[in-house]
Amino acid sequence: MKKDNTSKLKIIPLGGLEQIGMNITVFEYEDSIIVVDCGLAFPEDDMLGIDLVIPDVTYLKNNIDKVKGFVITHGHEDHIGALPYVLKEVNVPVYATKLTIGLIENKLKEHGMLRTTKRKTIRHGQSINLGAFRIEFIKTNHSIADAAALAIYSPAGIVVHTGDFKVDYTPVFGDAIDLQRFAEIGKKGVLALMCDSTNAERPGFTMSERTVGRTIDGLFAEHRNSRIIIATFASNVDRVQQIIYSAYKFGRKVVVEGRSMVNVISTAQELGYIQIPENTLIDIEQMKNYTDEQLVLITTGSQGESMAALSRMAAHLHKKVSIKPGDTVIFSSNPIPGNEKAVSNIINDLSEQGADVIFQNVHVSGHACQEEIKLIYSLVKPKYSIPVHGEYRHLKAHAGIAESLGYAKDHIFLMHSGDVLSLDDNGAELAEGQAPTGAIMVDGLGVGDVGNIVLRDRQHLSEDGIMVVVLTLEKRSNQLLAGPDIVSRGFVYVRESEDLMGEARGVVEEALDSCLTRHISDWGKIKSAVKDALGDFVWKRTKRRPMILPIIMEA
Repeated sequence: MKKDNTSKLKIIPLGGLEQIGMNITVFEYEDSIIVVDCGLAFPEDDMLGIDLVIPDVTYLKNNIDKVKGFVITHGHEDHIGALPYVLKEVNVPVYATKLTIGLIENKLKEHGMLRTTKRKTIRHGQSINLGAFRIEFIKTNHSIADAAALAIYSPAGIVVHTGDFKVDYTPVFGDAIDLQRFAEIGKKGVLALMCDSTNAERPGFTMSERTVGRTIDGLFAEHRNSRIIIATFASNVDRVQQIIYSAYKFGRKVVVEGRSMVNVISTAQELGYIQIPENTLIDIEQMKNYTDEQLVLITTGSQGESMAALSRMAAHLHKKVSIKPGDTVIFSSNPIPGNEKAVSNIINDLSEQGADVIFQNVHVSGHACQEEIKLIYSLVKPKYSIPVHGEYRHLKAHAGIAESLGYAKDHIFLMHSGDVLSLDDNGAELAEGQAPTGAIMVDGLGVGDVGNIVLRDRQHLSEDGIMVVVLTLEKRSNQLLAGPDIVSRGFVYVRESEDLMGEARGVVEEALDSCLTRHISDWGKIKSAVKDALGDFVWKRTKRRPMILPIIMEA
């Protein structure tokens, strides 16, 4: 590609920084835009009733003519989960490796979008041309098969994006990471490296996925006489593979439980990413034909998610599986930051029901630790370092690693979502303006119809409840014909607080009288007066502020 000194490459993260989740990054050169990943985030504790959070793609909608396609690094929710929602507004082709496309197709099928979405399967080592960009897929290792790093060639220079990765010399499925290719690209001269920061605080190397297999074998040998239930991430296909191998080795049948787990495993099996020995997998209905020591259940819920299969078992809500004394429950994952309490609650519930719970040392991370990050830097030798994928502390730790390798502070960019970084061989700088970013909340079928105000109301209702004041006024004279009746929910138990409710009614009547004697006929003003008077009274008596909703009818 010929060098063009006038234009610069722009890198704009629209999500995925300062948080784990919602990864999406825009690469823009003149009239070409490519988007790397399009993930979702799970709601924070204060987002009541919200199912998931997706990125705001206003920037893409405003530049729709430039957008050439989505390039996806791997099949985890925080990288593909928002695609069905975003593609409805930005319908461009999707490029990814075989298993990743399989998992994306599952999602598109659910949303009835298979026909309307162009998708193309790319092999490791293959390149695609999109506008001014050429993108090469490089083999890496992660906790899901078919993960890829991207070498993004632009007229302004090469950017290497590692995606989520670790260096695993003995992966369960497929080949080890293609370090040779990283080195070859490094020799060409790399403008910037965008590297995974999730484990940047952890020294050393990440253990191979295979070591978990040995641990699982040991646990199976130790608990020969009990039913084994293993919770792990649905997307960790290699982990599921190892559990199935161990089950087969010890003559146990495997039951897979949890919708996402069933979907991922059936897709992985169809595409040849998981081998299940004949007659090993059985349906949950067939469990009753086997004794406990002949069974192993692989289930979702390792993060304490309230609706996942394991949580339902722990809470006695699962229709087909109940926990009984003597069961062995293994957590084959570490809690994601923020989920620790939910996981601890489930462990307590399971232990209370007599299960033997094991949650140490049955997991290895899918992300690179400090020494692997250093290895990638030494191979790629980028001019600029851009830490990505992690909370701010992770990005900061990553910047520290780059500094220890001799990078000057002004060559390391700790970016925030919405920042615009312009770079070429002559230099790199953060632009003054910001691209629009934010979190769009999905609640049931509603996308973006719940904003901060609705969340604030939900918070308010959850903390202090609601009082509804109903009254009927005569059409012309505004005389009170019926009421005021006060209905409360989530505020006080009415039967035990009759005196309080009686006094509250008196306060509303007074406020009404005052309005009517001053000939105020505007309903809006009457409602405000009722709200203020009742609100003050309730606060003085209870130190609570319920939501007050006056309803006026006319007769």
